[in-house]
Amino acid sequence: MRPNRRQFMAMASLGAVGATVAGCSRGGGSSDSDDGSSLQFTWWGNEVRNANTQDALDAYMEENPGVTISPQPGEWASYWDRLATQTAGSNAPDIIQMDMRYISEYGQRGALLDLSEHGADTSGFIEGTADSGMIEGSLYGMNAGINTPMVFANPALFEAAGVDVPDDMTWTWEDWLEIATAISDSGAATGTQAIIASDALFEAWLRQQGKSLFAEGGEIGFEVDDLRGWFDLGMRFADAGAIPSPSAINEDFSKPLDQADFVVGNTAIAQYWSNQLQALETSAGTEFRLLRYPSIEGDAMQRAAWYKASMLWSVSATTEDPEGAVALVNWWMNSQTAAEIELAERGIPPNGEISAAIRDQLSEPQQRVSQFIEDIEPELAQTPVAPPPGGQTDVFLQRHATELLFGDATLDEAAQGFYDELSAAIGT
Repeated sequence: MRPNRRQFMAMASLGAVGATVAGCSRGGGSSDSDDGSSLQFTWWGNEVRNANTQDALDAYMEENPGVTISPQPGEWASYWDRLATQTAGSNAPDIIQMDMRYISEYGQRGALLDLSEHGADTSGFIEGTADSGMIEGSLYGMNAGINTPMVFANPALFEAAGVDVPDDMTWTWEDWLEIATAISDSGAATGTQAIIASDALFEAWLRQQGKSLFAEGGEIGFEVDDLRGWFDLGMRFADAGAIPSPSAINEDFSKPLDQADFVVGNTAIAQYWSNQLQALETSAGTEFRLLRYPSIEGDAMQRAAWYKASMLWSVSATTEDPEGAVALVNWWMNSQTAAEIELAERGIPPNGEISAAIRDQLSEPQQRVSQFIEDIEPELAQTPVAPPPGGQTDVFLQRHATELLFGDATLDEAAQGFYDELSAAIGT
């Protein structure tokens, strides 16, 4: 699900947090040198994650008998409202499962601890994986699992269309258009999911031209002309019949994963994140091919790949036991005990030694993702800057791309509209 307006309004109340943190003596938990440590731990998730998380907390308390941890599980739909209310009241849980779209909002308003000042240990992390939680020099979150944008292909639909699956080391954006058009023309399926509304693919395309969605300091990292170029590419897919109809695209935005057009076999190619593979294949009942997204020049070494945190572990700035909270996060990310409980449910562990140690215990899809993430390491470029407060590019891009596809806006109007809305949202 995407964040809604009520969640943003609730987060606006965080503006007072930075001014009050220094004077607060009460946090989510408490610490006493004689009585041990009491910590509150919150996360959103599902039944599997909830069970894994509780098992890990129990294991930590068994190893550390002086520590008591109170779990606060939640669901995405209500998690952010609750956390915003707790934070505004200086009563946030000690350890917080954080998302990339919100880490700047909480961190820059003084609601999160700089983990690097309290012993955070990312020394075993694969290069680039610790950077996701770094906001203007402060480590506000520790990467809880590696994620990367991928292209998925349905080999059965390629075979039915008589089209070869591309070589992902050499294919280009133009190749994607040509391949998708050929599949649509064959009648076997629609060629591809609409790339025009994918903020991950827009980011990839920008990075290959030395630009980015966001720059340091909370600035936009591209120009309106870049948007025109991206929208023009997307409309060429539409004009060629390589993507579904605008109404089908719009419907697909709101479908649950197990009913998505790609999963049910209506489209042959789609972009998802690496940690979604197992759910996709379970829902589809078939094995997909994992592909690198294309490059402009036809060289995977120039595609400017990146690792993204699937989620992060943060610590409230009002915790009364910062060292104890950070110690738990360190154990979670650097302990084989925790990793053998979690496996890859939150993503592939960023600690390289831990990731290698548990690979044989992962499911077959997770092992393929783990290998993919290892294989693309030489292709990595700089980690993208985290979205500034209000930088909800996925929401804005979807809206303006849809207007363009439906003919309700010209290419120039859609590009300028997106840029203006994003600028207003982040206050530039």
